[in-house]
Amino acid sequence: MDIVLTIVVWALPVLLAITLHEAAHGYAAFRLGDPTAHLAGRISLNPLRHVDPVGTLAVPLGIVLLNLATGASFPPFGWAKAVPVNFGRLRHPKRDMFWVAAAGPAANLAQAFGWGLMIGLQTALDGYGGDYFFAMATAGIVVNLALMLLNLLPIPPLNGGRIAISLLPGPLAWKFARLEPYGFMILIGLLYLRVLDYVLWPLIAPLKRLILLLTGS
Repeated sequence: MDIVLTIVVWALPVLLAITLHEAAHGYAAFRLGDPTAHLAGRISLNPLRHVDPVGTLAVPLGIVLLNLATGASFPPFGWAKAVPVNFGRLRHPKRDMFWVAAAGPAANLAQAFGWGLMIGLQTALDGYGGDYFFAMATAGIVVNLALMLLNLLPIPPLNGGRIAISLLPGPLAWKFARLEPYGFMILIGLLYLRVLDYVLWPLIAPLKRLILLLTGS
């Protein structure tokens, strides 16, 4: 029963976090001159257009089950199918890469604040919705902060890597971009060595408290 309730609490926040993250990338690219995602039907709030069987389903579920089995508190995170972006079709490719890359984490930050506002509204309504809704809204804050922070790591092809490429001077940017084929191996190494446990995940709790403070929750 604990497993079922935990999955139910986390399912909607994870699905929304990943779907809106990817749709935001596509929308930003479309506004800045690249219609690739639009033509592929990927600027959509339909989760089925973005679901990746491993990143959207297996990985978050695996983390939830690991937490239940071990008592750990790793924030569930995952990924969707990457929205196709042709950076060469952007009106100002290097500059606009920043905005396209930043759109995903910005969508997650906005959702974290949205879930915080829902907790504030629930409090104002004397707890209407009960513990289940409160747990889901809290999960919404945590999963969106985790996805935002993870994607802001300066490792291409993560969003933070794209942002770094956009901001670095030309020659240095192209050299840095050559790390992209090794980006996911670097990320897996950081996860395996538990570097993120000490560098990234500890940021979630204070950011969560800040969001709750700013939203009056």
